[in-house]
Amino acid sequence: FLDEIGDLPHPLQVKLLRCLQDQIVERIGGRQKIQVDVRIVSATNANLDEKISLGAFRGDLFYRMNAFTIRIPPLRERGTDIVLLANFFLNRFNQEFGRGIRGFTEHATHALNTHEWPGNVRELENRLKRAVVMADRRLIDAVDLELTPPVGELPDLDIRSARLRAERDVIQEALVRSNNTLSVAARMLGVSRPTLYGLMEAHGFSNE
Repeated sequence: FLDEIGDLPHPLQVKLLRCLQDQIVERIGGRQKIQVDVRIVSATNANLDEKISLGAFRGDLFYRMNAFTIRIPPLRERGTDIVLLANFFLNRFNQEFGRGIRGFTEHATHALNTHEWPGNVRELENRLKRAVVMADRRLIDAVDLELTPPVGELPDLDIRSARLRAERDVIQEALVRSNNTLSVAARMLGVSRPTLYGLMEAHGFSNE
């Protein structure tokens, strides 16, 4: 497993490409060629297409390695995964530090879900570790995570209200993607145009 493959210096890129092509390596200081049969897995957070265009990464090495790609989306795009991972880290650090913290306040949960997470899962793990060590209550709050508490009221958790919010958001997204072309938006939503008219009226959208 080669982590951060995008940061590999040019001289090592050449050697790795030769190894992948010939399946032969030489030990440092050795002269004997050794046949190898390995599967290479690599990871990067860099945009390799951009690095190739700038000459910072070899295109032939990229295409040799890129037989199969798995894209892991950033934490901010993973919805309910954030709270699931937060609970996982909470349980781990409770055991590690002998704490008995039971969970998160509503403000903490809302802050977890709305934070941008530029540091992805590592940032979440580190924030949870600090919070578990430092919290002096049974529930972790947003301030324990060093996250900004939500402004105003928290979202209504009533299931009908949540469905209406989701319905309004998806209608708005369809209208944006279709450039307000109702026939196209209706097709995206899988409904007829009269049904879309009714939904738009119910949610206060203009038909113009």
